[in-house]
Amino acid sequence: MNDYPGERLGLPATGPRSIARPGRRIGALAIDYFASTLIALGFLGYDPLALPAEAGWRQFAPMMVFAVLQILFIPTAGGSPGHRILGMRVVRFGGGWVGLWRPIVRTLLLVVVIPAVIWDADQRGLHDKIAGTVLIRS
Repeated sequence: MNDYPGERLGLPATGPRSIARPGRRIGALAIDYFASTLIALGFLGYDPLALPAEAGWRQFAPMMVFAVLQILFIPTAGGSPGHRILGMRVVRFGGGWVGLWRPIVRTLLLVVVIPAVIWDADQRGLHDKIAGTVLIRS
């Protein structure tokens, strides 16, 4: 058994480069989804009060914007706006640049939700394990 999340990965217990804890993760998700909703409201004609039959593809506009933000910001800024605001970054497990395919795979799995709520002992979501990434404190 590990004493703290990230010990098996060789990461510190606290401080920079330690595993980002659930409170920060949820906060970052809320920031990113709120920003995505505002962008969808302002630029894509998203109406949260419209019935699904009337909204058509626009009912998915916030999620589409969320995915685009994740895919663009992870390889360029090291994390989504929510991650960066709350002092986290997404890194490649084992070091190096995250690349382009990892953020795409990670985001597609995150949008599905189930992989994000399945964690291992190191508090790494299934979406991070499959993409070969780790969300750490910066």
